[in-house]
Amino acid sequence: MNYDKENIFAKILRGEIPCEKVYEDEYVLSFRDINPQAKMHVLIIPKDQYIDIADFLQNADSQYQSCFWQSVNKIIDHLNLRSKGFQMKAHKGKDGGQEVFHFHLHLLSNN
Repeated sequence: MNYDKENIFAKILRGEIPCEKVYEDEYVLSFRDINPQAKMHVLIIPKDQYIDIADFLQNADSQYQSCFWQSVNKIIDHLNLRSKGFQMKAHKGKDGGQEVFHFHLHLLSNN
């Protein structure tokens, strides 16, 4: 499967579709999910083009991966979730429940 540059997250990254931003830096964009599955439901996407978590882990260089996870850590602090409970999910492939084929994390909390 090739990366689809017309997926909704690619369009959000290009500013073609608005989002409710939570945090952004040079590696990630995070924003509120338009169909939340918890009181707080944030999507975290890398700014580079990866189809899913497996693609990201295989093909992103170690520097980019490290910076991405550091950004995820900043988002956890930004949302004051460090001492609270939360879930972080990634879907891989259609059979894994992935709907948008741009790697993304779901950060959910009922706090």
